[in-house]
Parts: sequence; structure tokens; C-alpha cells
Amino acid sequence: MMRNLASLLAGLTFGFGLALSGMTHPEKVLNFLDVTGTRDASLLFVLGGAVGVTLITFRFILRQKKPLLAERFFLSEETKIDRPLLLGATLFGIGWGISGYCPGPVIALIAAPNWELWAFLPAALAGALVEKLLERRSQANRPQAAPADSPSEGSCG
Repeated sequence: MMRNLASLLAGLTFGFGLALSGMTHPEKVLNFLDVTGTRDASLLFVLGGAVGVTLITFRFILRQKKPLLAERFFLSEETKIDRPLLLGATLFGIGWGISGYCPGPVIALIAAPNWELWAFLPAALAGALVEKLLERRSQANRPQAAPADSPSEGSCG
């Protein structure tokens, strides 16, 4: 119950911050990305605030043995920059640049939908589905690692 309440509070705070900063208005985002026209650099303050808070708090949070409302931290073990990461980031950036919508603000806009949201949402969901299918296919083609307690091929164990 406490985790659900904390999740709701965090989501409402996030949505309020998105609305307050103008991130739910695609025109604001598109003007930020438009380097040749009506450039609006005010979103740099939003980005700077988010990065600043993260830089200050993240090191203190990770010093804890576990999160307040979970049994462990869920951190990615991926450390390499590979082709799927670059492709995904590129596609995300192109979609954001074309539409002015990012997934966080889209979720916030479900409360006050418009025709652009109804065009964007199916495309975003289709993209997520394609990514899941490609990930499953990639995992199916990947050779399975030997169990940790048994010797692997070629060992002298």
C-alpha cells in the first residue's frame, strides 16, 4: 500500500513538473529544438534542474543498502554503448523532434487529450511492441551461457 501511494505521489509530482515547465505543450518542445527559427532555450533550465538534483542526490541514495520502499535497487548492468542503444536513442530523438511529444508528457496529457495525442499514442505503443519483439528475437538467437555451478565447454573442471 505504501509503495503504491509513494508511486502515485511521485507520478503526480512528475506530471505537475512537466505541466509547470511547459513540457506537455509540443510547441514549447519544438521551439526548443528549432535552432533556425524561434529558438526557446527555457527548457535548458528544466534539464539543468533535473540533472542538478540527480547529481546531488544520486550518490547519497545509492549509499543506502536498499531503497526505502523496495528490497533492492534495480540498476542496469549494461555499461557498453552498442548499436541497439544508438539506434533506439536516434529513433527516440527523431520521434520527439517530429512530434514534440515525449512519453512522460504523453502520459500526463491523457488527462486532457487532443487529436495529436491520439495520433502519437498508437505509434509509441507500436514502437514499444516492435522493440519487445526484436529483443525477444535477439535473446532467442543469443547462445545460452553455461550454468555457474557446472564447468563450461573446454574447461578442465
